[in-house]
Amino acid sequence: METMDRDPVFAGQFYADSFDQWLPVVRCCMEGETRADALTRLVMVPHAGHVFSGKVAGRTLAQANLTDTVLLLGPNHTGLGAPLAVWPGGRWLLPGAELAVDGELAAAILQAEPACTADRAAHLREHSLEVALPFLWAANPELRIVPIAVGDPRPGVLAGAAAKIAEVLAGRVVSIVVSSDMNHFASDEKTRRVDQRALDAILGLNPMELYGTVRGENISMCGVLPMTLGMHLANMLGASTARVAAYATSGEVNGDLLSVVGYAGVIVE
Repeated sequence: METMDRDPVFAGQFYADSFDQWLPVVRCCMEGETRADALTRLVMVPHAGHVFSGKVAGRTLAQANLTDTVLLLGPNHTGLGAPLAVWPGGRWLLPGAELAVDGELAAAILQAEPACTADRAAHLREHSLEVALPFLWAANPELRIVPIAVGDPRPGVLAGAAAKIAEVLAGRVVSIVVSSDMNHFASDEKTRRVDQRALDAILGLNPMELYGTVRGENISMCGVLPMTLGMHLANMLGASTARVAAYATSGEVNGDLLSVVGYAGVIVE
């Protein structure tokens, strides 16, 4: 597949459309935190507009100790493209900045796991990974990424893909970044309650419990599929602890406590 760059589709909507505007906002969201000493195996951050979830994303990624290459796992909100869609090369562009795709690692994953497909359609109109990129760039402008849109709902496929990807990552130093918001459009009180149940499964490093809890209790966590895959993978790579680095709801920003979205930042080491 010919190498192509991905343009910043959501600049001016989810975050500012000029470098001189988005970078100060991102740095403000990240200030005051201390980076962990332990290697971050996986970090989960939200992907709403920066005015809503930026503080949670920024505080979390400022605490994370990421490697120089990260596997980016996000949901597929649009339904377009392949169920496990890997962007195979080139660059992901931001206004005034860019992050390079690790094409060699992407190719190795595609070769190892037939369920993964080199596919751009799933990413072109998907916001979840793009919204995290300004924070990742601010933390490390030389970061290399492998973006994967995760839309396959079958837990067995997700676990199997994690096993194959883990084989590829053996001997490499790679962190995982999962993009996910938590429950959507319930009251602040209910959202905090059901989000905690999903977070309890994450803190227990139990991806199947997370999947079952979210599905069984109708928690509208949009990134449950990439998080299930990412947790399987983190466990296979030696994860031992997880903690909530930040949490908030949209109600804290706009004052509407009747219909909120939950935002959690999690670090797995």
